[in-house]
Amino acid sequence: MKSSEIRDKFLKFFESKGHTIVRSSPLVPGNDPTMLLTNSGMVQFKDVFTGADTRPYSRATSVQRCVRAGGKHNDLENVGYTARHHTFFEMLGNFSFGDYFKRDAIQYAWELLTKVYMLPAEKLTVTVYMEDDEAAEIWEKEIGVPRERIIRIGDNKGARYASDNFWQMADTGPCGPCTEIFYDHGADIAGGPPGSPDEDGDRFIEIWNLVFMQFNRDEAGVMHKLPKPCVDTGMGMERLAAVLQHVHSNYEIDLFQALIKAAARETGVTDLESKALRVIADHIRAASFLIVDGVIPSSEGHGYVLRRIIRRALRYGHKLGQTKPFFYKLVADLSNEMGTAYPELAEAKERVAQVLKAEEERFGETLENGMKILEAQLAKDAQKLDGATAFTLYDTYGFPLDLTADICRERGILLDEEGFAAAMEQQKKTARAAGKFKMAAGVEYSGEKSKFVGYDKLAHDSKVIALYADGVQVQELTAGQQGIVVLDTTPFYAESGGQVGDQGAILGAAGQFDVEDTLKIQADVPGHHGVLKSGVLKVGEAVAANVDEAKRARTIRNHSATHLMHKALREVLGSHVAQKGSLVDAEKTRFDFSHNAPLTAEQIAKVEQLVNREILDNHPTQAHLMSFDDAVKHGAMALFGEKYGDEVRVLDIGSSKELCGGVHVTRTGDIGFFKIIGESGVAAGIRRVEAVTGEGALALVQAMNRRLQEAAGALKTSPDELTSRIAQVQDQVKSLEKELAALKSKMAAGQGDELANQAVDVNGIKVLAATLDGADVAGLRETMDKLKDKLKTAAIVLASVADGKVSLIAGVTADATSKVKAGELVNFVAQQVGGKGGGRPDMAQAGGTDPSGLPQALAGVAEWVGQRA
Repeated sequence: MKSSEIRDKFLKFFESKGHTIVRSSPLVPGNDPTMLLTNSGMVQFKDVFTGADTRPYSRATSVQRCVRAGGKHNDLENVGYTARHHTFFEMLGNFSFGDYFKRDAIQYAWELLTKVYMLPAEKLTVTVYMEDDEAAEIWEKEIGVPRERIIRIGDNKGARYASDNFWQMADTGPCGPCTEIFYDHGADIAGGPPGSPDEDGDRFIEIWNLVFMQFNRDEAGVMHKLPKPCVDTGMGMERLAAVLQHVHSNYEIDLFQALIKAAARETGVTDLESKALRVIADHIRAASFLIVDGVIPSSEGHGYVLRRIIRRALRYGHKLGQTKPFFYKLVADLSNEMGTAYPELAEAKERVAQVLKAEEERFGETLENGMKILEAQLAKDAQKLDGATAFTLYDTYGFPLDLTADICRERGILLDEEGFAAAMEQQKKTARAAGKFKMAAGVEYSGEKSKFVGYDKLAHDSKVIALYADGVQVQELTAGQQGIVVLDTTPFYAESGGQVGDQGAILGAAGQFDVEDTLKIQADVPGHHGVLKSGVLKVGEAVAANVDEAKRARTIRNHSATHLMHKALREVLGSHVAQKGSLVDAEKTRFDFSHNAPLTAEQIAKVEQLVNREILDNHPTQAHLMSFDDAVKHGAMALFGEKYGDEVRVLDIGSSKELCGGVHVTRTGDIGFFKIIGESGVAAGIRRVEAVTGEGALALVQAMNRRLQEAAGALKTSPDELTSRIAQVQDQVKSLEKELAALKSKMAAGQGDELANQAVDVNGIKVLAATLDGADVAGLRETMDKLKDKLKTAAIVLASVADGKVSLIAGVTADATSKVKAGELVNFVAQQVGGKGGGRPDMAQAGGTDPSGLPQALAGVAEWVGQRA
């Protein structure tokens, strides 16, 4: 059964059981600071399980793309060494949100495995939590699994994780027992059943985990029954495929075999069992899908995880002898295998290949040099690699630590990770800038949700429902105290989608709280950050919430213009342009997007023209709530890093249609005027445009016009004639520079005639050391050539001083270079004036920073030559 058929059968089976098929969410969890990457199928439903979100369905099924290569869950260093570890994998899952529970979940799993996938029942063994009599009884009495193949496993070590058949999301919160299903590969494979001393062998392989969330653990560790218990399951598609395709290793399944053959083709390797080929085949999946989801290689966060994966793959390619870019060529093969299941991959494959190629070329320049450094150090100590060298490889040559660790492990060499960490911390201390960090979404909140009314109102009568000081919930704030205020209803927009949070004031009966920023504590709970300016503010108090109207107006002008600019960039540059980050505040909009070349002046002008045309047309802005799928059909674009539920807000601004929960102008004409103020590159394949609108754009243009008038006045012409006048001035400057050069040459020739008479004979060599006032390096060289012609057999040093710096030239005629070298001569003088230099035996150049030592240095030249001639 091919991998594509396995996915299809899974989804159709659960659809027939009343489950809604939910698309795979992106690998970057939207607006979730607690997770770096999506690592399981339940991530997109996390808020549903905790009660912070609701869905129009109570049963769901999905095939979720997952990455475990960073943060708490990191399988990167195991890839290539085991049969089942991957950086990227697909998780088949079915979920119940307070609907069915253990009995149905177990029955569905058994039916799918034995009736649809046709696995022999006698090959399946199950585990249950030690105290879960209910699950054990269902397996034995209703499903018919023999008691000896039902293994109870507990948490006798105090751990409460899935490996002990008890799962929890965090130290507190939803948790519950789980039951796992194992496939027995047969007695000819080493290993024992789960829970036995030999459980780490490869005979019994876990293929499915069913989690029963039925408790809520409080801060004291006490578990309370949930009113609506839930089900969360996960089955690795690759492991299931290995079972159904009758192979033992995940790398032997159809999908991986195609990628391994492609990797072999590009590296020229014939051994398809090569561990390196497995690494490359695994890593092309993770790298490609991360790029599909908007991640770009960088030195931090998601981008650094991607960079580590790519560079590990390149190192294995280098190990196979491939020194040219090859990794990017596998994207087409990956699209052939997975593009049907994930159309977003097929659509983005050219951009993915482009990003990978750029990263390959960048790392290729340093990989060979870095390997030389590593080899040289290992030659000194074949037992251990010191932390300082590991850090140099990381900091200078871009070697992630796990890449260096990989190389050390292959050779049986210890890596001083503590030394690396110490070097890293020292760099952080050096680079860490002093700053004031505001408290973000790290506070604990379990109250009611806030109602946002800021789309239509800038002021509203509200009630304080929570207060925080120093991250701790309090009943009141006093004058001068910093804190966070939570309101039952608020007109303040909380930072999201690149738009900064609102500022303003919250007025109570006895105090005023100045709101400096608004940030989300939870998805529907804005936190108003600031300081109590005066009086007292208490929980339960009635207040007036007032947004700073002027700042909101400037911010929304910039935000709405960003949408129009995004549309214009795609029209001018191409459909590959996609948003990669943004920051919109009252001053400007900063927009990052995918594009591999700087914008020309003509392209910038065209973008400005398109945006301002939309502004002049004064289109009304319209927002619609609809399903995500309908939004896509509507032509709306989704933005990177945003979290979208099943119902989304589609914003129509002029010809732009995007998913956006932000606050915007009523009509495009409200933006007033749009002007781009800067364009630059921020990463490989990523450009940044900054722009201003409204009053900011007007102020910019007026300032530019003022400078234009000043420049025209300085050149005694009109602004219309300024360009031609500048050209005239440039021609005049060039003419004067030529005249000056000719005068300097004439002066140098005259000085040369005088200087020649100052030369002294030292053992048959004419020696001259002198200073030429006002001469530049070119003048020194020209004078040197004339003096060598005049003096015949000579050793000469000429110097000049300008702006506190010394310029030196040494020249030795060809017939004297066997005795005196110009490079050594100029260095002798340079060292005495705070510099150094070198060059050919007949001509050398140097500089210095201490003119005070020059007279003595020049005075010693004759003696120095005499010691060698």
